[in-house]
Amino acid sequence: MRILGIDCGSRITGYGVIDTDRAECSLVRCGVIRPNSSEPFALRLKLIHDGIVKVIRESQPQVAAFESLFYAANVQSALKLGHVRGVSMFAAADANLPVFEYSPLEVKSAVTGYGWAEKIQVQQMVRGLLKLRSAPEPYDASDALAVAICHAHTNRLPKSVAAHL
Repeated sequence: MRILGIDCGSRITGYGVIDTDRAECSLVRCGVIRPNSSEPFALRLKLIHDGIVKVIRESQPQVAAFESLFYAANVQSALKLGHVRGVSMFAAADANLPVFEYSPLEVKSAVTGYGWAEKIQVQQMVRGLLKLRSAPEPYDASDALAVAICHAHTNRLPKSVAAHL
């Protein structure tokens, strides 16, 4: 299965695509979409949407996984992040991809075994799980890969067990 993980951000949106054969995961590609912060917000949303569409078109994932919104420093930040998540999810849904969401706690637990892991710990575990020579950078890309890995690990569980997590 090919999985697209997305880590939404109003300044930087990370993406990571992995293949999984139920035994292990391998990197297909990862990166970030970084619209110019001086552009109007509506244009940045379009650039993020178009970037996700391009990744989907080029990588042909079968599902998309997102990290759910945990908290935001203020209401404005939460609203902007919500808009970014909306255009990103729309891009996935418009490509007929099933969309899954995981809390930050679920993602960190699936990747590191500890729900309160630091970003550097997540990044290093992603490197190890994908057997990479160096850790994916920036954190936005490694976080997106972590979301994809979380989906791969969760998807391995029998449906009856996964429903109780």
